[in-house]
Amino acid sequence: MRFVDLFCGLGGMRLGFEAALSSMSGVCVFASEIKSHAVRAYSNNFDGHKVHGDITAVNERHIPDFDVLLAGFPCQAFSAAGKRMGFEDTRGTLFFDIVRILKAKNPTAFILENVEGLVSHKNGATLARMIDILKGLGYFVGYEILDGKDFGLAQSRKRIYITGNRQKHVVLRNFTEKTAVLADIIETDVPPVKSDFTRKLLAHYTPDELIGKQIKDKRGGKSNIHSWDFALKGKVTEAQKELLGMLLKQRRNKKWAEIYGIDWMDGMPLTADMIRTFYDSKNLRQMLDDLVQKGYLVLEHPKKKEGGRRVYDTTTEKGYNIVSGKLSFEYNKILDPGGITPTLVATDALRLGVCVRDGLRSLTVREGLRLFGFPEDYDLDFLTPREAFDLLGNTVCIPVITEISLRLLQTFATSKGELQNVASTVGRVV
Repeated sequence: MRFVDLFCGLGGMRLGFEAALSSMSGVCVFASEIKSHAVRAYSNNFDGHKVHGDITAVNERHIPDFDVLLAGFPCQAFSAAGKRMGFEDTRGTLFFDIVRILKAKNPTAFILENVEGLVSHKNGATLARMIDILKGLGYFVGYEILDGKDFGLAQSRKRIYITGNRQKHVVLRNFTEKTAVLADIIETDVPPVKSDFTRKLLAHYTPDELIGKQIKDKRGGKSNIHSWDFALKGKVTEAQKELLGMLLKQRRNKKWAEIYGIDWMDGMPLTADMIRTFYDSKNLRQMLDDLVQKGYLVLEHPKKKEGGRRVYDTTTEKGYNIVSGKLSFEYNKILDPGGITPTLVATDALRLGVCVRDGLRSLTVREGLRLFGFPEDYDLDFLTPREAFDLLGNTVCIPVITEISLRLLQTFATSKGELQNVASTVGRVV
């Protein structure tokens, strides 16, 4: 069974496919990846396998013949975390490099993976166009959104999986459900990290009180802890806490945009006079300026729309706003060992906290690998944790690929009668 591994990253799709091959022989005849530390990881873990670079520069005629194409093609062009420019983004046009290779090499089947947001991008028009193009190449094409948490991983990771087969449709439903929790994959011998952040947080809360909490200044709610709740940036009075809580809610009120005379945006700065309408205190200005000096508030102009972007409107009066950057804090969520993690993304995976030994630490790289189903001998020790999670945040759920591949191989066996040994392997799939 000859296959190619495009946009290979850490090789998650390859590992999933090879696991489905079981006793059958299989060989990866071509791999491509453009990110340098991904190339190092792939080559290191697959016996020095040569990784070709930019797929747009590869002549499809120079790729060896193969049976199955695997491609977890770049997702940022369709992701809610990005600008969702689709085919207008160069990363979105890489889909057509897949088409180019399929058309030239005419393989029997393919498996593609991308973000869930591809389904809703441009109200479904982008996905419909992709499916039509793939069908036009002579494939039976199907797709399904599947979640890694249903395949034995302690991570919720919804992704769209698209299959193509020249023989028949591949059914991507009614898989046997498997579950896991975070405690199943935690390295218990890794100690907590002591830092100014954890010291102040644990001075106000016990580890049990922190489990499941978010640490953000952007929103309220009982499940959220704010920086002023544990005096991260300096001591605050109870009156200042009350003021901050009210400002947190009021800054989202649309009436302030009308007063400013600009388009509303979620989280507007409010002037002292505006604040006084819902929190009147003779010491208000002093309280506000103290919170600015300590870094809980910032004094800034509101933003207006200009050329499709938000820019500061310097013609308006400055107001007080919550400092609420998503990546402001060492940890932004404390994970529940009896639950699962949210979808790991490259930008904030290291800001997910784990309670261990009455302290806190980030997920380890090994734990990150386990959350995607990588084998224990997969090695990323030569990368920094930031480099490793940069790659993990864009990888695939290996058990999902394995189950899809088993379905795909089963169609080969029933269509060609060439892979009878697949029958016993897929017997565990409903």
